[in-house]
Amino acid sequence: MGLISKNGKERGDEASPGVREAMFWHELGQGKVECELCPHRCKLSEGKRGICGVRKNIGGKLNTLVYGLGSSAHDDPIEKKPLYNFYPGTTVMSFGTVGCNFRCLHCQNFQISQVKPDDASLQKFTVKDVLSLTAGHNCGGVAWTYNEPTIWFEFTYDGCKAVKEQGLYTVYVTNGYINEEPLKKIAPYLDAMNIDVKAGTDEFYKKVCKGERKHVLATCELAHKLGIHIELTYLVIPGFNDTEEEIKQFADWVVQSLSPEVVVHFSRFHPDYKLTDRDGTPMETLDMAYKISKKAGCEYVYVGNIVHNTYENTYCPKCNNLLIERVGYSTNIVGLKGPTCKKCGKAIPIKGI
Repeated sequence: MGLISKNGKERGDEASPGVREAMFWHELGQGKVECELCPHRCKLSEGKRGICGVRKNIGGKLNTLVYGLGSSAHDDPIEKKPLYNFYPGTTVMSFGTVGCNFRCLHCQNFQISQVKPDDASLQKFTVKDVLSLTAGHNCGGVAWTYNEPTIWFEFTYDGCKAVKEQGLYTVYVTNGYINEEPLKKIAPYLDAMNIDVKAGTDEFYKKVCKGERKHVLATCELAHKLGIHIELTYLVIPGFNDTEEEIKQFADWVVQSLSPEVVVHFSRFHPDYKLTDRDGTPMETLDMAYKISKKAGCEYVYVGNIVHNTYENTYCPKCNNLLIERVGYSTNIVGLKGPTCKKCGKAIPIKGI
């Protein structure tokens, strides 16, 4: 591991330590290339970068600029991702880089997601470093998080393969903006995804995120079919995506297009980045979202970014027995015998128990 300073050799040219030919692209002729990693499908002339800021046409080939270059590395509770029905109580080694393929007005990690590698002091990691840090912190697995992991695909793919060889788990915390082929490529080595489904309308995605909602829903459905454990996060923003109708539409989609067992996290909004003219989400709104989703048939619904209450706990959907009690990131498994409810014997879809 070593710190990569900001200077002329780290500006996305071929001498940069993070530069490597990218996966998922093709030539368009006359020196132009098209990236096939995410639904933006950026078409780039020589020297141009994609929307993500970390994929560049160098000499008629698409290159990643951030292979092994990290902005963040930290051991976190798995519940912080958030993942509640996946290896509860374990610690996960978390890595992030810079850049994003969205432009969310409310981004809480804009200091790294909205900058280019040129403007950041990044640390060089090898796959061996990832394994060493994970073992050294006694973590159960690795999460690619903090910024959008899709745009770091080449390194996360190599990292996931190596982590799985050690018998550990792997996680993406993602906006879900990835094409089908790359997702299928990494799926055998990716155990879980927390996917942000940011709203129930196309208008929200176009206005707030600069993306298309249909691609995110497609990712959720494909990941579920591929056997990846998925949990969905819906950040409830007052005046943007908080109506009863929109929440019900989202919950109905989860039940009908995915499964009643797919975990849903409603998260409280707080003002940040370019969306500071809104107040935090009222508890009454979060309570409404919880009740509507449960009524729609969602079996595992949680509410986050709030002071501890019962909405953080896991209950048996059949007999309402308390299975897992949570206070902040402290987890206490109280009502499970293996992956089944102690009281009624119902099989509970929680991995890692």
